[in-house]
Amino acid sequence: MRTTGNARTAVRNLGILAHVDAGKTTLTERFLFLTGAIHKRGEVHDGTTVTDFDPQERDRGITISAAAVSCDWAGHRLNLIDTPGHVDFSDEVERALRVLDGAVAVFDGVAGVEPQSESVWRQADRHGVPRIAFVNKLDRAGADLDTAVHSLRTRLGTVPLPVQLPIGSEAAFTGVVDLVRMRAYAWPDGADTCTEGPVPEELRDEAARRRRRLTETVAELHAAALEEYCELGTLTEPTLAAALRDLTLSGEAVVVLCGSAYRNRGIEPLLDAVVAYLPAPTDLPPVRGDRPADPEAPFTALAFKVSATPTGRLTYLRVYAGTIRKGDTVLDTTARRSERIARILRVQADRTTEADRAVAGDIVAVVGPKAARAGATLCAPDAPMLLEPPVSADPVVSVAVEARRGLDTERLAAALARLAEEDPSLVVRTDPESGQTVLSGLGELHLEVAVEKLRRAQGLEVTVGRPRVAYRETVVRGVTGLAYRHVKQDGGAGQFAHVVIDLAPLEGADREEAPGAPDFVFRSTVTGGRVPQEFVRAVEAGCRDALAEGPLGGHPVTGVRVTLTDGATHVKDSSELAFRAAGRFALREALRTSELALLEPVAEVTVTVPDSAVGSVLGDLSARRGRVTDSTTRGGTAVLTATVPLAELFGYASRLRGRTQGRGTFTTRPSGYAPAG
Repeated sequence: MRTTGNARTAVRNLGILAHVDAGKTTLTERFLFLTGAIHKRGEVHDGTTVTDFDPQERDRGITISAAAVSCDWAGHRLNLIDTPGHVDFSDEVERALRVLDGAVAVFDGVAGVEPQSESVWRQADRHGVPRIAFVNKLDRAGADLDTAVHSLRTRLGTVPLPVQLPIGSEAAFTGVVDLVRMRAYAWPDGADTCTEGPVPEELRDEAARRRRRLTETVAELHAAALEEYCELGTLTEPTLAAALRDLTLSGEAVVVLCGSAYRNRGIEPLLDAVVAYLPAPTDLPPVRGDRPADPEAPFTALAFKVSATPTGRLTYLRVYAGTIRKGDTVLDTTARRSERIARILRVQADRTTEADRAVAGDIVAVVGPKAARAGATLCAPDAPMLLEPPVSADPVVSVAVEARRGLDTERLAAALARLAEEDPSLVVRTDPESGQTVLSGLGELHLEVAVEKLRRAQGLEVTVGRPRVAYRETVVRGVTGLAYRHVKQDGGAGQFAHVVIDLAPLEGADREEAPGAPDFVFRSTVTGGRVPQEFVRAVEAGCRDALAEGPLGGHPVTGVRVTLTDGATHVKDSSELAFRAAGRFALREALRTSELALLEPVAEVTVTVPDSAVGSVLGDLSARRGRVTDSTTRGGTAVLTATVPLAELFGYASRLRGRTQGRGTFTTRPSGYAPAG
């Protein structure tokens, strides 16, 4: 299966995606070891892996920040990003997916598709990233490839195409049969590399049956394969491999492989599959119109990560087009300023090596840009372009942070600004009522990690308040025909704007009409030119201003529809400024006269506990205002799924450990907002 490519096609930019503890970091470590990028295998439990280099990652045994590494396989350069699996760091996954061409989605052979597996899969769907699947941990008790494949089909709604048959099961899992080539690969105990041979006699019938099922499914989905299948009654190896690649690139199906990363089994075939099925930069359409992945095209790159290191500020770039060299001046079109590239670095987690240039398809770090943020577009000064940045999730949890010593107040402010620069999902603001500095993020663990960075990296002693959630306000019953006249005369040109608006809660039809902005819909039914179009846009902008603070408690307002039904202008005194003010004040008055409700963030919680502890855990969830939506049992273990207000989950980890003698685990993922109880 191993192939080589020319310089422009022999690159694969891929991410490793999965639920926490599915084995992403271990798999990345095995990739690096087998390709010769490292000479000693590290282990997550020992804190010796290459990509989990941050002290907190090693202490906690989880990936916190996306780490970039590179290796070579079969004449191809593989640029890998090991992404976090914990829901609190999903924004890191979002930024990584924005610049990746493909991904390996890792699934636990026992659990199959888990909650965060589904979340990162949906993120990849939104970005159109082709994927192959790797069912890991087949050496564990209870692991089963067919069950895992079934969960891919039912929970992810995809068409899984298993191209391997395991040899042995659980502790006796020793290898795989490649159904494309009909060859067997085995890994003797203690061996770092595999041995290749014919399919074992006892598995030949089963392998033939599975290959027949694979070819039938592929023929149903691929026109060229169907033509050959109708002619020959089967598919040749080249046709099958080509069809699998086409289906992967189009997203119509997902190739599924299996193995055990910890036991070093199944890694070489997975590397071959990465090269064979995932796209090269040249396989994808130009990033924008005339910017193909060509070193001769105008330089275009997206900054997806910013990191402060002891040696300086690193800006991680995905180069989409053109070439960049040391000493070049580039344009940051987001900040509208020029930046000089002092150094170009190839990144291997926390280690770097110098490079003279980077070309289309490369992922590198650069030193020099002082203002570029994650999401910034860097391009040739004579060919400006603005790329769509990654979208950061809105924070849902906040804590007040202050320095214990007054002398450290300025240092704390600078350190918080640096944290927010490195992680755009962290937001720092000053509470207007208390004057406290408030740090907001995506979860309790997210904020714990951020505060610990302040203590470890900056040497700051800080006091942290109790976490608070981000509430929202929404309209239950609105108003119609609310008229507002904005008149201001203080010498010179005055201001005049008259608007009439209706305010109502959003309905399903509104969300279908504006899927990109489901929290606020603005319409105008004004006829006869009574309000010119430019003033209509100003009214909408004013309404958006008013949504920042609701009348119940100053929380943002969401889920509303505003309709501008009438208005009037003045021949001299009407302006966009006047109509923006009118829109803002009109909506504020409409909100005050409407019936509102307070919303709180809720999370879907999946709790895995021994059968003996189910009653106690259910009682605790009920006390936390949780609503159980699903319950299953397997092998003496119960899996409970519940929707719980986020505010009630603070400290839940320690409570669950206490109720289950340390045997219970849980995961969460945001599931929107619900009326506060």
